[in-house]
Amino acid sequence: MELIISLIAGAVGGNVAGGIFKNINLGLLGNSIAGIVGGGLGGQILSMLGAGGVAEAAGGADIGAIIGQVASGGVGGGVLLAVVSMVKKMMAK
Repeated sequence: MELIISLIAGAVGGNVAGGIFKNINLGLLGNSIAGIVGGGLGGQILSMLGAGGVAEAAGGADIGAIIGQVASGGVGGGVLLAVVSMVKKMMAK
């Protein structure tokens, strides 16, 4: 369940970042793909740091863990979108 939350939050985060910062916008599909990958990576990094898995270990849905997954997925999606956009612009030169 954590991965699904991170992927969805990543897609949203990528599209929000692309909408706010027009210079890194890769279009709807590009923003979504970069966001999904970044959200998955962000969620996995959070899990490796020990912050993930708390809700499943407790046997329920802890709102703090869900908020953490949404935040890490959204931020991860936005960050990866910015990185991909910078790499794309550097390769075009």
